[in-house]
Amino acid sequence: MILSIVGLGAAVAQNTLNPMTNRDRFGNQIDPNSQPDNLEDSTNTEIQSLPPKLYMWKLSETLGDRTLLPADTASLNFQNSNLVGGMNGEYNFLGNLGSPRLSRIFFHRQTDDQSIFLQPFSSFYVKPSEMKFTNSNIPFTNLTYYKAGSKVDGEERFKTYFSVNANKRLAFGFNIDYLYGRGFYANQATSFFNGGLFASYIGDHYQLQAIYNNFFLKMNENGGITDDQYITKPENMAEGKKQYEASNIPVRLDRASNRNHDFYIYLTHRYRLGFTRRMRGGQVIKEERRLPKGAASDTLPADSTLLAHADTIGHARPLTTDSIATTDKQKLLALTSPDEGQRMPARPADRQPAIPEGRQPAESALPAAATDTTLTEEFVPVTSFIHTLKVERSSHRFRASGEPSGFFPEQSYLASGESNDSTTAFSVKNTLGIALLEGFNKYAKAGLTAYATHRFSRYDLMNIDPTVDLNRIRYDEQEVYVGGELAKREGSLLHYNVNGEVGVMDKAAGQFRVDANFDLNFRLGKDTVNFYARGYIHNTLPTFYMRHYHSNHYAWDIENPEKELRTRIEGELNINRWHTNLRAGVENLKNYTYFDGNALPQQYSGNIQVLSACLKQDFHLGIFHLENEVTWQKSSEENILPLPDLSLYHNFYILTRLAKKVLTVQLGADVRYFSKYYAPDYAPGIQQFHLQKADNQIEIGGYPIVNAYANLQLKRTRIFVMMSHVNAGMGNKNYFLVPHYPINPKVLKIGLSWNFYD
Repeated sequence: MILSIVGLGAAVAQNTLNPMTNRDRFGNQIDPNSQPDNLEDSTNTEIQSLPPKLYMWKLSETLGDRTLLPADTASLNFQNSNLVGGMNGEYNFLGNLGSPRLSRIFFHRQTDDQSIFLQPFSSFYVKPSEMKFTNSNIPFTNLTYYKAGSKVDGEERFKTYFSVNANKRLAFGFNIDYLYGRGFYANQATSFFNGGLFASYIGDHYQLQAIYNNFFLKMNENGGITDDQYITKPENMAEGKKQYEASNIPVRLDRASNRNHDFYIYLTHRYRLGFTRRMRGGQVIKEERRLPKGAASDTLPADSTLLAHADTIGHARPLTTDSIATTDKQKLLALTSPDEGQRMPARPADRQPAIPEGRQPAESALPAAATDTTLTEEFVPVTSFIHTLKVERSSHRFRASGEPSGFFPEQSYLASGESNDSTTAFSVKNTLGIALLEGFNKYAKAGLTAYATHRFSRYDLMNIDPTVDLNRIRYDEQEVYVGGELAKREGSLLHYNVNGEVGVMDKAAGQFRVDANFDLNFRLGKDTVNFYARGYIHNTLPTFYMRHYHSNHYAWDIENPEKELRTRIEGELNINRWHTNLRAGVENLKNYTYFDGNALPQQYSGNIQVLSACLKQDFHLGIFHLENEVTWQKSSEENILPLPDLSLYHNFYILTRLAKKVLTVQLGADVRYFSKYYAPDYAPGIQQFHLQKADNQIEIGGYPIVNAYANLQLKRTRIFVMMSHVNAGMGNKNYFLVPHYPINPKVLKIGLSWNFYD
């Protein structure tokens, strides 16, 4: 806060208001009728606080390229932001807050080399590529609190995010995320904690972004309920004399738990070489046109309106209109000013434009430059030298005692009747790259990057061989990849990115990855149409823990597995004015690696094809709105890769503004539904989803889940009240997302999120 006050005072001391235009000397619009936050010093000098302006971005993990994000101020559908099932309910999970989850939509499943013990916790674990960085002219804080149920069986989550700029280039902050789910069913509690720090320095020549995150995930395991009829046919249990509450339903495990601890340090930085060019009114001054000092300036064309350069918050520098797409200009201006109640951009956050090197998001629109004769300088980067570092350590432990007969595999490698399994993994990954940047002259239509990556990994496993006098067995692996990227990110019509890498040493030998993204943006009548095409081809080994793992009941060593070959092609059409989004794609998998009915890894040597199509179509009439998402998919080998044919999400609500349009109100209900299929089971001993046993399969699905809610936003505060699963006990009562793991019964949930700009 002290830094904030000092910064505000220094800024205002230089930031006098022009009474004719109501703009400060940086071009920022000031509302003379507003009620600013005032501070008063000992000399009775009135100090006016700056209007909040910020922008956010995420990083690509390999090269540290930045991608814009909208500020988290959207009021719509806030009630879904803490659901383990996802915003649109596409995940299967065990019912409790923080429990493991798996997407039913195959194209949403991730294919990275992350530890298999962290993959099921994507609702909580934040990868470096998902971390949000913020640059703002004043400190930014977000506090979010969720609560459901009672102190006996309810759940709570508290999140805070803080970011502050030390100066116009250096920013730093922290995030805290604490989750506690007591569980409606016995022995189901979860307790997760993440604390992290982040920092960024964005200069002309040197840029740096760094992250430290530390995760503790503690989870009790109950193995599911002993008989599904406690949910589907409660009248059959105890001769109909007792209606069981969730907490009284017997479960299969009562003294079992999993613990995961992970921390990582991520650093990406680069040094850029380039040149400085002189500008007047957004136009490059050619050598032959430079005027003698003190000479009168030429009048510039009336269409030379500028965008401010947000590389320096509050210290704008001109940026030519050719540098950023016209559609992106509007988006960037919207992102920087956190207007209350604004809707999210039509383009999803994961497809926001990447920031070209040397370009920053716009801070504000400057006045028309028809007569602007100000001489300015712009740094134009030509070459970047890139270094990215990631150090990560993760540990996993499973404990169980009083193990029931028949639940775990009968074979015990270490002890009978109890388990105390553990493993640790440590890795250091370095990437060095050199990039020739896009746009430094009219012939540089795309950027070109070459890089090399080295990764050292060490894994410690329990020794299950009684003939060897060791407590632990250590595996060391080295991987070296060389790769390149060709990308066009500037302009308004066409953007593309092609990234490929091939392994050249040790475990990486013979592996390769090629990823490509393409988008075309064109006018159709009065609307802009976006067409996206994505695809990849990956030829990679299964991750380490799919090749090696030792524990009391589960153990495998696959010395020479086949490489898994995955090929995907996907297209997407987005029409904003019609509120229409259509996606379709196909993927082929060869040597697909999966967990079988015994929760042991297997490879299917044949080919598996997955077809998928998804239509999002929204309608509105006055204050009435209807959001629809329909996903169809088909697996050619449903006994190996089971998927529901149909997944639906519908959300009907009333949206209006009250109290002089400062209170946004959303009242409605949504429904999630998917067709029946043999959904994957869950194995607590390895914390993984796996195929059901062939002799005891049950179908999951065919049951709608309905939530009713009221969602409010008043200025910078968002509040929701939701009654989840309002249809509990109705219909066939088959409310399972994972075999033998019922979801929570009807429960009231509330949430509060508050943004502070001071």
